Amino acid sequence: MKKQTVSHKVFAIVASILVVLAAILGWTAFSHPSASAQSNGRIKVVFWHEMTGPAQQQLIKFSKQFNQSQKKYEVVPEFEGSYNEAVQKIINTHGTDASPAVFQSMDISTSQMHHTGYTTPVQKFIDADNYDVNKISAGARAFYSNQGTQLSMPFNTSQPVLFYNATLLKKLGVTPPPVNPSYSDITKVAKQVMEKSNKKVQGMSVEIYGWLFEQFMANSGASFANNDDGHASTPTASNLTGPSTVNTMKWLQTNVKDGVFANYGAGGNALNNEIASFLSGRLAMFLQSSATTTQLTKGNKDQVGITYYPHPDGQKSNGVAIGGASLWISNDKSAAVQRGSWDFIKFLMTAKSQAEWQAATGYLALNKDSQKQPALLNMYKKLPESRVPGEQLAAAKPNNTNSGIFMQGLIQARNLTQTAMEQIYAGSNIQKALQTAQSSLNGNIKNNNRANGY
Repeated sequence: MKKQTVSHKVFAIVASILVVLAAILGWTAFSHPSASAQSNGRIKVVFWHEMTGPAQQQLIKFSKQFNQSQKKYEVVPEFEGSYNEAVQKIINTHGTDASPAVFQSMDISTSQMHHTGYTTPVQKFIDADNYDVNKISAGARAFYSNQGTQLSMPFNTSQPVLFYNATLLKKLGVTPPPVNPSYSDITKVAKQVMEKSNKKVQGMSVEIYGWLFEQFMANSGASFANNDDGHASTPTASNLTGPSTVNTMKWLQTNVKDGVFANYGAGGNALNNEIASFLSGRLAMFLQSSATTTQLTKGNKDQVGITYYPHPDGQKSNGVAIGGASLWISNDKSAAVQRGSWDFIKFLMTAKSQAEWQAATGYLALNKDSQKQPALLNMYKKLPESRVPGEQLAAAKPNNTNSGIFMQGLIQARNLTQTAMEQIYAGSNIQKALQTAQSSLNGNIKNNNRANGY
């Protein structure tokens, strides 16, 4: 019995030592730069992103190119899941060794990220370097700035556009919509497609999507929220029941009711079914992000046409807001790491990098000099229509209604506007559906402001 007790004690002591050693080694591996970053004496810059597929591969390529271009920093790209997942991880890890140095965050998280106080505005580095920010798209910059301060650098950027099957329209003898179409222009083409195909081809579809709802308002010059869509000061109320919004919803409801517009519903399945119908020649036109251009054109035997986002009849298009995400710098890292983050951002924003980014992913090149780069010139030669989204972005003069909504709680807001669109597509009273969404959203805004001490 005594011998057994001693061996148990020895085992316990050894086990305790092993646990302690494991904890120390685990903490060391977690808290310090990777072996590769340490061995070459470089400053490690962890880069969190949410890209998959070709975009992820291109980011890995960019990171390698940047690391090879200088000897001071080592950028380590890490995939962090969806946009929503990444935002929560960024907030939850701030102030710890696990947080990133530079990170990608979605467009509608801009106000939220700014108000956390966890970031260093890129304006600090722009000023320090006398960086020529005018080379970067003004419309894209405006979305991620607040009262003259550039909070983050726009990066993966898209525009909402209208896609049409040019080959199909030609076969049916239908004249394509103009490059900057009105609502009536779109309705005319959709009706002709239905008539000339004996209803075998659907004329048009508009996905039930809060982002598209916001774009209709932006292009008509209507503010989604007061205080200049939050650009002047924190919004205290929304405005979803204005004349232009009601007019747009009436246009959509009428065409859905008449069978001219197909209703594919909302969510990922809606988009996938929409794309499948378009590629199979059963849908002539639809509205979607320009980032889907590569998906729609690669291997497609039909020619794809692209136009600007439609605008209300009787007025000029005001311009639409961008989609995508931007690059932020964490303020919980040393000055040296933050400088490395900024140098990496500058590398990503060069004319060459931006041209390669658009060619590889379909996201827009934001550096104006990118248009002269071989990567884009070759792409435009193969697909001239791919110029259109960038031209739409360049044509719009940034203002408060087309530069995004600087407001927290936009995910909740989109859920409410999508519910309103679903009701309107189903034939419900437009004013009532919009008023219900507006009342609920105003309640959310009030609660958010109270929680944030506004």
